[in-house]
Amino acid sequence: MNIPNNHLSALVPSLRSGALDLHEYLDTLQAVHDRLEPTIQALRPEPDRFKRLHAEADVLREKFADTANRPPLFGIPVGVKDIIRADGFSITAGSRLPSDCFAGAEASIVSRLRQAGALILGITYCTEFAYYNPGPTCNPINYGHTPGGSSSGSAAAVAAGYCPLALATQTQGSVIRPAAFCGIIGYKATFDRIPIAGVVPFSKSVDTLGFCVDDIASLGMVASVVVNDWQPETASGPFVFGVPEGPYLECTEPAALTQFRDTCRRLTAAGHEIRPVPMMADFAELRQRHVDLVSAEFAVLHRDWYPRYGHCYSSVASELYAYATGIEEGRIAICRESRLQLREHIHEAMATNGLSAWLTPAAHGPAPATLAKTGEPVMNLPWTHALLPAVTVPCGNEQGSGLPLGLQLVGKFGEDEALVAQCQAIAPVVSG
Repeated sequence: MNIPNNHLSALVPSLRSGALDLHEYLDTLQAVHDRLEPTIQALRPEPDRFKRLHAEADVLREKFADTANRPPLFGIPVGVKDIIRADGFSITAGSRLPSDCFAGAEASIVSRLRQAGALILGITYCTEFAYYNPGPTCNPINYGHTPGGSSSGSAAAVAAGYCPLALATQTQGSVIRPAAFCGIIGYKATFDRIPIAGVVPFSKSVDTLGFCVDDIASLGMVASVVVNDWQPETASGPFVFGVPEGPYLECTEPAALTQFRDTCRRLTAAGHEIRPVPMMADFAELRQRHVDLVSAEFAVLHRDWYPRYGHCYSSVASELYAYATGIEEGRIAICRESRLQLREHIHEAMATNGLSAWLTPAAHGPAPATLAKTGEPVMNLPWTHALLPAVTVPCGNEQGSGLPLGLQLVGKFGEDEALVAQCQAIAPVVSG
């Protein structure tokens, strides 16, 4: 499904140098978009989308006629999740609320990408309020399966081959899980290393930005533009990876766990060390603390909207609001404190065992055969709760279905550069 040269790492030098004409590229992109988008439905509809893009390309080429001075992401089309504001586009947060509710200044991440020469392909569908109620998007690998959520459209558009870069957010597993389900690369930054300004919140103390791409080499290219104070690193290994054994890992479905163990064996054969580490014995309670925290913060953000627009909320969102309003302040305080405690526990375990990063399945299994649900974020939740950086890398397909499976790598708080370097080093082994 991918068009020639659509990997971001190949597109960047080709478009900057002029070896690939921007208008010709957009024409090729449109051909793929027009063939697949009516089925996949990754992007909110926009009349004359490519007419607009060609006009913006003219402006960009005139501004940067000298190829030597072209910015780092010159001409790169970007999908923007439907909770991230972009000037010239309305957003709805995947909901039926009036778009005026979400009006405001352009998100910092979008402005940074525009300054780097990127073009906005369009707004990608997401689940209602970035929660569980899905939009129309299907998985490009198998149309009867979910692309995951809440960043459904972002992952699907990249996987389909007509969007080399798409923005995403994560409050539980909304970057890593859909990227894994769609067989692409997903990166969720350390909390607050990408400014969240201009993003419709779900949980202000947890929401974190990230992005989806389809090749590992482009991670650093994008991160250097959108992540605060990015300092690229290189790493060759060997590495020592920790596997968090216990009730957390036991949530994985057999197919995903089998593939995960096989991936660990390949890494061992390549010279890396895998160390099982008992972790999160209280995982059930940890999971509930995270759910309660983000739910309570959701209720605060919606307390003005819900009395006015409650009839526009799905039953899923209404049930969440009703549950969240009953969470007591004392419970919320406990849940907030648990984030720091968990992070300290994770960091201590890494230091004690000499770990470079954690390895886990990126999702509980392959993408479920439904469009009515987006799958469970259980494998991503504790790391999100601790506000840590994470990346998913494709690690093969489920036997029989051929659906993608992903490997999740989790690093230390604030050490995104080291994590990305490790992912780039092991990706050839992981992908087989």
